[in-house]
Amino acid sequence: MTTTLTKGGNAALPAGICRVSLTSPTTGIDVSAVLLGPDGKVRSDDDLVFYNHLSQDGITLKGQTIVADLAAVPSTVDRIAVVASIDPELQVPHFDVSNTPHAVIECDGVRIGFMPPPLINRETVAILIELYRRAGAWKARAVGQGWDTGLAGLAIDVGIVVDDPGPSSAQVPIAVTASPTRHTASVPPPTYAPHIPPAAAPVRQGNPPRPLVPLGKVALAKAGQATIDMRKDDPTLVVTATLEWNGGSAARRRAGADLDLYALYVPGSLVTPQGKRPNKTDQVVYYRQLGSPFAPPYIALDGDSRVPGRETVTIRRPDLQGYVLLCAYSAVENGAGSFKSYGARAVITDGRGSTVTVPLFNNRNLSYWVAIALIDFTVPGGAQIRHVEKYSGNHVEARPTLYSNGNFRMSTGKVEFKTR
Repeated sequence: MTTTLTKGGNAALPAGICRVSLTSPTTGIDVSAVLLGPDGKVRSDDDLVFYNHLSQDGITLKGQTIVADLAAVPSTVDRIAVVASIDPELQVPHFDVSNTPHAVIECDGVRIGFMPPPLINRETVAILIELYRRAGAWKARAVGQGWDTGLAGLAIDVGIVVDDPGPSSAQVPIAVTASPTRHTASVPPPTYAPHIPPAAAPVRQGNPPRPLVPLGKVALAKAGQATIDMRKDDPTLVVTATLEWNGGSAARRRAGADLDLYALYVPGSLVTPQGKRPNKTDQVVYYRQLGSPFAPPYIALDGDSRVPGRETVTIRRPDLQGYVLLCAYSAVENGAGSFKSYGARAVITDGRGSTVTVPLFNNRNLSYWVAIALIDFTVPGGAQIRHVEKYSGNHVEARPTLYSNGNFRMSTGKVEFKTR
């Protein structure tokens, strides 16, 4: 008899050896597993089990099956994520309704099936199943969460080092040793990889300034982007970035709906040139550090709203800015609930006819942090706004880390607890 799980469902597993097999109805897939600690991160890059590293601490890859000897998994491993990815050697760009993979778990006579909802947002990699510890025993959870940034995006989220975190015209391989018989799996760079401006062409003296073209009102699609045309040296120009939320349903508002806007930033003077190793930055404007509108960093928060509404940062001197990452934090007292259920979104405007709305698309309800939008001031002649929507690990309080090349990682920054 087979027990069928729906997305988010779980089932107890007997102790012993479990086999998790992944298949796709219409295309070839690669199967891998990631061993994660209680913080949702790998302990080292060896915690990725795939075709070039077939076994680690009781977890073994055999074809399309992950074999988990649960008794042999060390206590430092809290859960094992079982992953399906598009085979890079096939001419299939992404998962869709026809090829969304499914999973079967077989464990000491117990058989569990999971057919996730179709992956329809250009995902190329997905966690289908998690085997996790709970109260001294093991359970299986049906996950079905996809990434449109490929294995590199998943790797960064779980703490695996990627060979080149910066932008590149080449594909980005996971940083593990390739076997001589098969090419290393490679995937496109993250959708939020920053634009690196070319060297500025000399401007002839006396040329009239080019006319600016307002965007009007634009709402970004998932992984979308839009560029606001601007003269960055205009001392009167003010870009405003607002976190808006209505609190969602009445029940949601009663349970708690205190969100906080964080603006992580890299000044233009600290932006890493192309080809150089980026640095971590910890510069941020938020309710305990409001910034300044008329002195560096020329970014200022209007205050702390503890009820549904809005919080706004003003960004002046765009000629001195590099990157600004807009993030939202959900206070622990809010309890479980997705940022989308709060009605959260980011709105960026120049006050001169260009307004970009950045919505959220995922209902992830166990994360305290979401990175919503990246504003890239390094783009020549404007500021590019990109939808990034990345979430922290479940119940992880650490805020994101922004790098000096505009890339970022979730769940790797400072931890700050907010109390009422």
